Amino acid sequence: MASERVAIFIDGSNLYHALEGTLRRHDLDFTQFVAKLCGDRSLFRTYYYNALQDVSQRPDAFREQQEFLDTLRKTPYLEVRLGSIRTAQGTQMEKGVDIMLGTDLLYFAWNNFYDTAILVSGDADFAYALQAVKNMGKHVEVAYFEGATSRDLLNVADARHQLDKAFFASLWTSRRSGGRRRRPKSGSVQENATEQRAQKSG
Repeated sequence: MASERVAIFIDGSNLYHALEGTLRRHDLDFTQFVAKLCGDRSLFRTYYYNALQDVSQRPDAFREQQEFLDTLRKTPYLEVRLGSIRTAQGTQMEKGVDIMLGTDLLYFAWNNFYDTAILVSGDADFAYALQAVKNMGKHVEVAYFEGATSRDLLNVADARHQLDKAFFASLWTSRRSGGRRRRPKSGSVQENATEQRAQKSG
């Protein structure tokens, strides 16, 4: 019997801010994170989505993000998908990120590239896309943070992975002592849409 094929879809901004709000750190080892979500199943591919920093507005954040993305691209079987950030009346807005994730989720299901989709996000906007994937006969799982995830999203999921301190215990790239925050190593979730959440424009 063929192994169950898993595709993982990571909402990068959502993951970063959930880690910040819940655990106050971002030095996540993506290779180990993906392996834990996948378990003994066969990984088709991981897709990571985020907004590319505007170099003219935030050159330091752009440079740091490029360093992070260069390392992230070295993660086996992981592809990076980037939208953009627009500034309107002093407010930053992500453009194109959600539509890329939702489109890939549906396109790969329609073409039978995976058996199970794992969505790493708490965003309610993806609930209907997940339901459509289920309607194609696929399984859908949500990796979520308690208190930071839409109930609609969890209600659609066939299975759930609660992301908490215990889940991440062995998935960090560095050790910390004395409660001090260290600068994340390369390969960490150092989002660098950094300390400010970019508001999604829908």
